[in-house]
Amino acid sequence: MLPERLKEWVENETVRSTDAAFAALLAEQGGETDETVLLLAAIVSRQVGDGHIRLNLTNIQPTGEAPLSWLASLNPADLEKKLSESSIVQTTLNTGTQPLVWDKPYLYLRRYWANEQLIKAALNERLRAPPIEISDLRERLDHLFPFTNEQPDWQRVACALASRSRFTLITGGPGTGKTHTVLRILGLLQAVRYDTHPNQPLRIRLAAPTGKAAARLGESISAGIDALPLPEAVRQTIPQEPTTLHRLLGPRPNSRLFQHNRQNPLHADVVVVDEASMIDQEMTARLLDALRAETILILIGDKDQLAAVEAGAVLGELCEGADDGNYSKATCAWLTKASGDDVSPWQSDNGTDLQQHIVKLRKSHRFNHSSGIGALAEAVRLEQGARLTELLQDDDTSTGLLELRHPLDNRLETAALAGYRGYLETLAQKRPGESDYAQLTAWVREVLNAFNQYQVLAVIRNGPLGVNGLNERIAKRLAAEGLISKGQGWFEGRPVMVTRNDYELGLTNGDVGICLSVQLPDEKEPRLRVAFEQSNNRVRLFLPSQLETVESVFAMTVHKSQGSEFNDVLVVLPETMPPQHRREVLYTAITRARASSWIAQLPSPLPHFG
Repeated sequence: MLPERLKEWVENETVRSTDAAFAALLAEQGGETDETVLLLAAIVSRQVGDGHIRLNLTNIQPTGEAPLSWLASLNPADLEKKLSESSIVQTTLNTGTQPLVWDKPYLYLRRYWANEQLIKAALNERLRAPPIEISDLRERLDHLFPFTNEQPDWQRVACALASRSRFTLITGGPGTGKTHTVLRILGLLQAVRYDTHPNQPLRIRLAAPTGKAAARLGESISAGIDALPLPEAVRQTIPQEPTTLHRLLGPRPNSRLFQHNRQNPLHADVVVVDEASMIDQEMTARLLDALRAETILILIGDKDQLAAVEAGAVLGELCEGADDGNYSKATCAWLTKASGDDVSPWQSDNGTDLQQHIVKLRKSHRFNHSSGIGALAEAVRLEQGARLTELLQDDDTSTGLLELRHPLDNRLETAALAGYRGYLETLAQKRPGESDYAQLTAWVREVLNAFNQYQVLAVIRNGPLGVNGLNERIAKRLAAEGLISKGQGWFEGRPVMVTRNDYELGLTNGDVGICLSVQLPDEKEPRLRVAFEQSNNRVRLFLPSQLETVESVFAMTVHKSQGSEFNDVLVVLPETMPPQHRREVLYTAITRARASSWIAQLPSPLPHFG
């Protein structure tokens, strides 16, 4: 029987029914009878649902939520005794296969504890590996990064540190040049290899968590590779077609496991993973488990961006202290010699081994931190509520506030109409007649590019200010204006996002396509087909009946927008902001834009931070 207190929590929606079911399973099959242990099991399960891999059992602050208030009221000595005596809890004093693990001061579900141990061990092995030595490193860096008076050049610092290590993490906000830096790291490593083994280039694999993020990484690499100041023979050895992490590791059908693991590691000398903030703990563990000890791993991501949907904000935890650098005296001295950069202002006697392998790129080449989107993002990142409000109310046209009178205020649809009119007019006015396939694909690319100029972003899924309600409202308004034929079902102009990997079709979670009326050269009449642009500018067309897991994306969640860039965004905030990751949600949403980022909200205070 479930404790009455747990039933109350389920009724009050402070824990989920699945959390209670987990506790019930531990009682029925695990034989647990202690009410406190069962309640703790439900709470740690709920923590995982909220994106946390563990529950801290010390310094609990009473809040309005019943479970945490109950937890704060417990006697620490009694709590320790109950956990130590429970047959379903593993402690540091016993080992086994218990479903819960108490590793003071944290309580885990076993799977997340095991993943954490694997990640720690794998990273420590890389951090302890002997450094890679490049005798003429300073000369090579000077060639890749012409020296300037701006000190330090964090891109050069990142390249220097990455050249000597089996693990490097490069973080930084939008426009700080993360991909630009990684391209030069790859160029440096391949150039060194070419000098000794010209016919055996390093095997480099590029990956990202989603298909969209992988495509953007490929576009960035392709756009910058010709400007790389290295011989053509070296540039040709740098791959330009990233893949998703799932494809890289090789998913096994109907399983959480992958083909590549410790027994069957990846055949790669260098692995680069972009948008690492989107990688959850489980995937991080599987990636590290699939790498040979000598493989160089480079992670790229924005530590301030929204974490993965699944549990475990790995990048955020690894980057703790990155703002302060925390470089040791030895690291500072090595950098001065190897690259000529002075990072002594970021020196600390308390820097960890891990922090010597992390670089934060600090200069944005896209945003000015004193105005516009850059200033708005910085106010959110630093949780400066007053500054945020001030920025939204000034005269800068790149940011602004659309105050809604009520949730169904039609000014939302009006704003979306102005934003989406461009791609629909491109669709209608530039449609090719009976033409060859080249003209058809050129039109498809132009339509897709026009659509990607603007995006409505939402924080929640349901309700009039959620993704589902906004998609319906925007489609109806576009239909009323005659820009699309109807507001539901399949119609020309409907933008859709793939919501689950479909390896049979070659589509991945996050891919966005547009439904178009297309007449192929060998057909007598047009048919509705959904067009996707994939790597190497390749256009692929699918019948709507082939796509089982897609949804309209006139509005998409902030989570789904990760890895994307748009010219302009409209961020629609709900009536109340969910407490989880509110800073990261708003920061991620604002920084999806290159030119303008507007916020739509009801007349209530902007998200309270803290």
